[in-house]
Amino acid sequence: MAAHGAQKLFGILGGHGLTAVGHSFAGLGFRPGKLFAAIAGLSEFLGGLGLALGLLTPLASAALIGVMINAMATVTGAHGLWETDGGVEYNVCITVVALAVAAIGPGRLAVDRFLPWGTGGWGAAAFALGLGGAAAAITLSL
Repeated sequence: MAAHGAQKLFGILGGHGLTAVGHSFAGLGFRPGKLFAAIAGLSEFLGGLGLALGLLTPLASAALIGVMINAMATVTGAHGLWETDGGVEYNVCITVVALAVAAIGPGRLAVDRFLPWGTGGWGAAAFALGLGGAAAAITLSL
């Protein structure tokens, strides 16, 4: 996910960059498109890095959950379930994995291992799902 965010933000790894992605977001109804593209790119980039490093894991999970809910609601939801048809399958997988990492904890090599949320649990999972869902709901209502 960090690489996917880098494509949006920096136009690297085959990405189109923030200006082009901003135009795409505007076409989806997000106004201003470039601002929402930056928010999505930062959520993917920082959320992906956070999960990879085990850093602020519940917050990183929330960022990915929120951006994936938005992707499902605005892009892939209309195409059904399967990814081969452009559907939500991939977005659901990312969402479930992010939620699962928040629930089971980031692991023994994680930066978070000495912090209260470093072992995961229902509280961390509820935080990630609640914050990600709330952020998605607010974004979709704008």
